[in-house]
Amino acid sequence: MTKDEYVVHFSIWAISKAPLLLGCDVRNITKETMEIVANKEVISVNQDPLGVQAKKVRMEGDLEVWAGPLSGYRVALLLVNQGPSRTSITANWDDVGIPTNSVVEARDLWEHKTLKARFVGNLTATVGSHACKMYVLKPVS
Repeated sequence: MTKDEYVVHFSIWAISKAPLLLGCDVRNITKETMEIVANKEVISVNQDPLGVQAKKVRMEGDLEVWAGPLSGYRVALLLVNQGPSRTSITANWDDVGIPTNSVVEARDLWEHKTLKARFVGNLTATVGSHACKMYVLKPVS
């Protein structure tokens, strides 16, 4: 698998609240693999005290939207592109369990940054082929 595919794989395991186990010889783990499996922000979604699994809330062809509740009225969001080319994926608030008119702050868990824009009604991101974007959404008003 490519690095992006490993990121998708780990993201789905994390948002699904699956046990995060390593099946490799940790004495020989690569720096790239360690960056994926040691991402504290992604692990925190998996270990969130609310303990509720996310689910696939929408699928259109090769595009998937996964979402699940987190503690503190936050929502974990995963946008997955299984297709052969870069494309935009939109998550609508009514699909992910956020009131439609809510203003939301989005934290990108793989980029380790909070997006400058605030979002109302939906979030759209461009996602590479065989890649994903993972966010924690926090309503701010």
